[in-house]
Amino acid sequence: MQYGTYNKLLEELQMLPTGGLTYKKINGKSYLYYQWRENGKQRSRRVKEDEEEILAAQIARRKALEQQKRELEAEYEQVGGGMVYEAPAIYQPESYRCSVRLGETLNRFVQPVKNWKKREQYKSLHNYIYGTVSDRVYILYGLRRTGKTTLIRQIISDMEDEMREKTVFMQMQGTKTLADVNHDLKLLEQRGYQFVFLDEITLLDDFIEGAALFSDVFAASGMKIVLSGTDSLGFVFAQDEELYDRCITSHTTFIPYREFARVLGINGIDNYIRYGGTMSLSGQHYNTTESIFSSEKRTDEYVDSAIARNIQHSLKNYQSDGHFRSLRELYEKNELTNVINRVVEDINHRFTLEVLTREFESSDLRISARNLRKDRKQPMDVLDQVDVKTINQKLKELLEIRNRSEQNVDLQESHRQEIKEYLDLLDLTVEIEIRWMTDYNRRELRTVFSQPGIRYAQADALIQSLMQDEAFRSLSLDERRRVTARIQDEIKGRMMEDIVLLETKLSKRQCEVFKLQYAVGEFDMVVFYPEEACCEIYEVKHSKEIVQQQCRHLLDHKKCEETAFRYGAIRGKYVIYRGEDTSLKNVFPEAEEDITYLNVENYLKTL
Repeated sequence: MQYGTYNKLLEELQMLPTGGLTYKKINGKSYLYYQWRENGKQRSRRVKEDEEEILAAQIARRKALEQQKRELEAEYEQVGGGMVYEAPAIYQPESYRCSVRLGETLNRFVQPVKNWKKREQYKSLHNYIYGTVSDRVYILYGLRRTGKTTLIRQIISDMEDEMREKTVFMQMQGTKTLADVNHDLKLLEQRGYQFVFLDEITLLDDFIEGAALFSDVFAASGMKIVLSGTDSLGFVFAQDEELYDRCITSHTTFIPYREFARVLGINGIDNYIRYGGTMSLSGQHYNTTESIFSSEKRTDEYVDSAIARNIQHSLKNYQSDGHFRSLRELYEKNELTNVINRVVEDINHRFTLEVLTREFESSDLRISARNLRKDRKQPMDVLDQVDVKTINQKLKELLEIRNRSEQNVDLQESHRQEIKEYLDLLDLTVEIEIRWMTDYNRRELRTVFSQPGIRYAQADALIQSLMQDEAFRSLSLDERRRVTARIQDEIKGRMMEDIVLLETKLSKRQCEVFKLQYAVGEFDMVVFYPEEACCEIYEVKHSKEIVQQQCRHLLDHKKCEETAFRYGAIRGKYVIYRGEDTSLKNVFPEAEEDITYLNVENYLKTL
C-alpha cells in the first residue's frame, strides 16, 4: 500500500465538506440545500447562488477521493497462507474543522480566474499581501456578486509556487464558530502557513463580538489575514469596535462605469443603467452568468438575500442583538426583511413617481402621445383622460409599500429612517445635494442608488404595471409601447444624470458637487473648487444629438453671473451627452459662445 498517497488523501478529505445537495420546494419554488450530519444530527442550509458551483465541485471531489480511499484500503488486506497481514499504523493528522483549501486543491480553485480582468481593489490587496504591514487584517467586503472571492482567487493565482504553498483559503459556514476558526488557524500556524484568506467570515454568529482574534493574535504573530464576506454591515460594526484601527478595508459594492466597461468588457451607458451594480453580466473578460437585474423576480431575490438579510443578520449578531432600536418589533414579528425589501422598493418607486409626474406635466410627452392619436386620425380627448391627477393617483396606489391589513406592524417613519441609515452604511444609497440660488439656506437631498440595475428594474416593473391600468387601456398596444418607450427614455435620462453626479462626487472629494436650482431652470451639475475659488457648470442630456436648446441655461448671462458671484469664476461650461466629443461651434458656428460637448462614457472613464 502507498502510505504517503493514503495520508495525503486523508488530509485532503478532512478539508472537503461531507453530505450532499438536494432541492426543496417552498411555496412552489425550488431551492438548493446543502445537507450533512453533525454530532449524529441531520443539518441543512440553503445554498447561495454564488457558492453552488464551488460546493458542488467540493462534494464531487470528496466522492472521488472516497472511491480512491476504498481502492487503497482493498490493497491493505493481503491474504497469504490463510492469514490476514496488518498494515503498519497510518498517521492521521489532526483535522481542520472548517472547509480548507491548500496545495493542489487550492491550485485547482484559483486557476480558472487567472486571466480575468481585475477590479481596482486588486492593487490595495496586493500591497497588503506583499507589503510590510503587520498587526492588521485586510477586510474585503461588499454585497453579493461584486467580485470579492474572485479578487482573492486572482491574488492567489498570481503567487509564485513557493508562496502559494504557504497559502490557504478557508470557506466559512454558518454552522461554525470563532472557536472552530481559532482551532484551524493554530494548526495552520504550526504547519507554517503565512497567508490565510477567510471567505464569508460574517456567517459566523460570533464574528462581530470576537473579530479582534484575527488582528491581535494571528496578524500580530506575522500572518497575513484577509477577511471577506457579503454581510457588509457586520464588517462596519466590527471595524467600529473589535477591529478599530487594526484593519485595512476595501469595499466592492460600488462598481463605477469605468470598471463595468473595462472588467466586463461591456460598453454603453444604457447597459450600465440596466445592469450596473454587480460583476455577473456576461462579458468578454469576466463572469458568464445572466445579469442579476435581468428581471423583476431576480432583482427582488437579490435585494432580499444581499441587502435585507444582510442587515438583519448583522443586527442580530451585534451587541447581543441589542442594536435593533425601533426595528426590534419588526424583527420579533418576522417582518424586518420584508420591510427592508419594501423600503428599498419604495425609494425607487418614489424616484419613478417624480420622473413620471414631471414628464406628464410637461407638454413634450403629452404632445407626443397626442400626435399618436393624430396619426391615426382618432379623437384626442382619450389622452386628456390621462391627466396628472389620474397618473398621480394610480401611481400612489401602485406605490403602497404593503396593504395595512397584511401588516402585523405599522411601518413608522422611524423605521424608514433607520433602514435608510443602514443602506447608506452599505454604500448602496448616496445623497446628492440640490441647492437653490434663490435661497442660500435651502438645501434638498436626492437619493441615488450605487447599483443602478436595482433602480431601473424596479422602476421598469412599475411602468409596466402602470401601462396595464384602465387609464391607458383606450390606447392601442402599439401606442402603449411607444409611450412606455418614451417614459423609459426619460427614466434613463434622469438616471444618467444621477450617475454623473454620483461618480463625479466620489472622484472629486476635494470639491463640492451639487445640482443648482433657479426659480426657472437649473444647472444639472456644478463642480465647485473651494481652494481655487472657481467652478464648472454642466448640463446632462440623455441624447446623441446636439441642439442649441440644450445650452440655453449655460448661455443665460444672468444665471452665470449669479453662479460666479457665489462660487467663483466659471472655468468651463459643458454638456454631457451620448454623442461624440465636440463643441457647440463645431456644429453651430453662429453660436454666441462655445460650449464643450463631452461623451458621457468618455467622461466617466476619466474619473
